Amino acid sequence: MRRIDILGIGLGFFLAGGLVYLVLRGAGLDSQAAGIWSQVAFMVILIGWLLSYAFRAVTQQMTYNQQLKDYAQAVLQKRLEALSPEELAKLQADLEQERTKVLDKP
Repeated sequence: MRRIDILGIGLGFFLAGGLVYLVLRGAGLDSQAAGIWSQVAFMVILIGWLLSYAFRAVTQQMTYNQQLKDYAQAVLQKRLEALSPEELAKLQADLEQERTKVLDKP
């Protein structure tokens, strides 16, 4: 995400808060009550976003982690495609040997 995107999101939240305030004022609340309820709405949204962020960070479902996984997968795929048929056959034989060795252990 770029800095301009962050600024736009911040401006959007600021304007949304003002809109909530105006809607509450239009619904008949006095300015103090409308201000309090618009702040409550903002805090609920902020806490929800923070909880979702914490969940994504703990489960490693962040964009950066996904990009690293995709990059590692692409590098391995490119290396696999670059192998000659003989090297590929040797690699498959080595993998099969390791697999049988692991399966044979009690």
